[in-house]
Amino acid sequence: MKRTLLLGIILSVAMSLPGMAQDKTVKKIIEIGQTDNRVMDHNNHLSNYIGGRPVGSSALTHAEAWVKEQFESWGLEVMVQEAGEINVGFDRGPWFGRMLSEDGMDLHFGTPSYTAPTKGKQTGIVLAEPHSKREFEKMKGALKGAWVLLDAESNGMAIDWSDKANEARAEVIAKNEEIDRKNMEIRMYNYTHRNETPKEMLPYEKTVAPFYKEMVEAGVAGFIRSAKVPLRVMYDRANCYDITMENLPTVCDIILDEAQFDIIKKKVERKDIFQLEFDIRNHFYRGPVKYHNIIGIIKGSKYPNEYVLTGGHLDAYDNGGGAVDDGNGASLNMEVARMLATAGAKPKRSIMICIWTGEEYGLLGSKFFVENKTVPLDKISNYINRDGGPLMSTGVTVPPAMYDDYVSICKPIMDLNPEVPFTVNKREGEARPRPTSAGGSDHAYFAMNGVPTISFQETDPMGYNFEYQEIWHTERDIYNKVIPEYMEYSATVTAVVVYGLANLDHQLSRSGLYKE
Repeated sequence: MKRTLLLGIILSVAMSLPGMAQDKTVKKIIEIGQTDNRVMDHNNHLSNYIGGRPVGSSALTHAEAWVKEQFESWGLEVMVQEAGEINVGFDRGPWFGRMLSEDGMDLHFGTPSYTAPTKGKQTGIVLAEPHSKREFEKMKGALKGAWVLLDAESNGMAIDWSDKANEARAEVIAKNEEIDRKNMEIRMYNYTHRNETPKEMLPYEKTVAPFYKEMVEAGVAGFIRSAKVPLRVMYDRANCYDITMENLPTVCDIILDEAQFDIIKKKVERKDIFQLEFDIRNHFYRGPVKYHNIIGIIKGSKYPNEYVLTGGHLDAYDNGGGAVDDGNGASLNMEVARMLATAGAKPKRSIMICIWTGEEYGLLGSKFFVENKTVPLDKISNYINRDGGPLMSTGVTVPPAMYDDYVSICKPIMDLNPEVPFTVNKREGEARPRPTSAGGSDHAYFAMNGVPTISFQETDPMGYNFEYQEIWHTERDIYNKVIPEYMEYSATVTAVVVYGLANLDHQLSRSGLYKE
């Protein structure tokens, strides 16, 4: 009897040991999150020591090496996955500009990545762009060395100077020739019928710089477009992959503060005597320049070929520091990796911390991972994506089939911050269809292939007044816009949930995930 009782006690204790170990690890993760959270240290290094990190830049190459080094120092297995290459590298140096006149001023501007530098300090007159051949012929002799104001407001992307774009411009020029002919007739009619109500002139068809090619051939120094503040400055989407050291861009592409643009435009209309001076140091270097996903792996002890993924992207535009988009996601997931490693996490299934490349250039890294079936997609329990504001992960909404698992996993963090309880919500209503096209962020190709991409609700419960559009691809994507309190909390929440998902005795059910 005593022997049977003793065996029962031993068996009961043995069966409870895995659960006890898991609870101990979760407690350790929370302790690290509250007393030794380093997420802001990672963000500081990425956004201030390295800075903006577009594809093809030495900054992105350095960032990849640094993330790999950090993962290895924490004891993670590291996969370096080459996702692509670009012919020519691009690095941004300093940029300066000013208006030379009695009421001169320093200029607030930016230039998209992969656009031309100046030839040292370049000074020139300012002209308004032509809209018809008649206007172009009248001014073409004055274009050499001039800065040209364009009517088109900037959207942040570079002006498309490809052959395809110039063919489209030629069509617009032809249409505007006919409009110009009709306007000449209207002018003549209005002149000869001065006692009648004048006919209105016909508007020209709009396109960005219709005489772009002709003005470049005439020797312009650069083009200037108006933009709202904060300035949104991105890259040459249309041409960057076709640029070589033999066909580098030669004409500057300047995005200028709309208030200053209006001042300059009025001076041009009045024919004031003044000049603009720019010194833009955009640097190109011979490639190819490869870009990589950096993936930290904690191998599963029981189901090593099943996976829980979490990630954010490393690349960022370089007009700011890339601290929020997506230094926010990259640094948070780096801290998740460090927390798990420091806590001695030994999950049942493998955890992959995915620091993606090339998100801003077309989800290049995550697309490569999915399309090349880096791991079997049906063996991924969930992918958690962090890309957007540096907000607080305050809850999660899941399909009914996942609800009980998430409630169990999230129990230790529900009162992590008593003022903002973490909530698990059961999705109501019909499931949405599986997406059929990519967009948004690095979760897209996973979702298109039926992989769960359940991520956290991110909110601003303390009222820090964060506005994503203020930083999205703008000069204000800097370290000071990151919210430490939210980042530290969210890193802890993510680490606990990732570990909990990896320790389930089963993969998350996909029942009702998408409407089939």
